Amino acid sequence: MTEDGVADQVAYIGITAFCVSPRNMTRVRRRKVTPITKQISAVSSSSSSNTRSLIRRFHVLLKIRSQAEHDTKKVAEIDAEIEQLGGLDAYQQMSKLGQSTNRGGGTEKVFVNWLKDLGLQARGQDQPKLKLLEVGALKPDNYQFCQSWIENIPIDLHSQHPHILEQNFLRMDEKENSLNWDLISLSLVLNFVPGVDDRGKMLLSAHIMLKPGGFLFLALPLPCVQNSRYLTFEHLNSLMQHIGFHQVKERWKANGKMAYWLYQKSQSVPSNGFFEKKAVIRTGKNRNNFAITL
Repeated sequence: MTEDGVADQVAYIGITAFCVSPRNMTRVRRRKVTPITKQISAVSSSSSSNTRSLIRRFHVLLKIRSQAEHDTKKVAEIDAEIEQLGGLDAYQQMSKLGQSTNRGGGTEKVFVNWLKDLGLQARGQDQPKLKLLEVGALKPDNYQFCQSWIENIPIDLHSQHPHILEQNFLRMDEKENSLNWDLISLSLVLNFVPGVDDRGKMLLSAHIMLKPGGFLFLALPLPCVQNSRYLTFEHLNSLMQHIGFHQVKERWKANGKMAYWLYQKSQSVPSNGFFEKKAVIRTGKNRNNFAITL
C-alpha cells in the first residue's frame, strides 16, 4: 500500500511479521491477525489518534473507490482492504468512539445550540415537538437531551441499532416526505456520498422534505471546502442559495478539522441552475476533488 498513513494503519490493526536470518533459518513466521471487529473493546481505550488514523484510512479508501468505479480490479482491491480493516461496521464503531463524550461529543451539540440561539427551544406547551430527520445516525440517543422539544427519527444505510431505521435517504419517497420535516441533519454524510450528482440530489431532496422555514444542519470535514479544487465557501453558499436555502449560521476555524452550517428553507427549488458541471476554482497538486453538482 502506498497511501499516506498506511504504516500507521498496519501498525494499528496489529499486523506484524518478523523474518529469521536466512543464515540460520529460511522460515518466515507471522503472528495471527485478530480481525478488527473483534478488537473493538480494546480499541475503546486506545488513543484518539489511533481512532482518527483508522477513520482517515476509511475515508481515503472510499474516495479512491468512488474515483475507480469503472476499474473492477481496483475496486476489488479496495474492497478487500476495507474488509481487512473490518468493513463498514468497524468504521462505524470507530466513529462512535470519536463521538464519545471524552472526545468532544457529537456535532448535535452545535446544531442544538444554534436552534436555542434562534429561540426554538422556547416553544409553547400546546405546540408539537420539532420533527427531526437525523441522516447517518450512529447512535439512537444523540438528541435525547432535548427530547422535550425535538422528536428525532434517526436513519442510516447500515443500522447498528434496532432504534435506528435502516434507510437510504436518497431512496426516500419525496412525495411522501414533502414538507414533512422541521429539521434535517446531514452531519458527516455528504462527504460519504460517492457521486457528485447524488450529493446535489441529497441537498435538493432535503429542501423538498423540509417544511417552509425549516432548518438544514450541514457538517463536513473542513478540507472538503477549504482545500477542494471545485468548491469554496463562496461557491457552496451560492449553490445553497440557488437550491433555496438561506445561511443562518456558520462555524469553522482556519486550522480546524470540521465546518458547520445552519441553513433555513427560504423558497422553492429553481427550475434551472448553474451548477451542473464540476469547474476548477483553485489549482494546486495538493488539492482534493470534493465537489457538488446539481
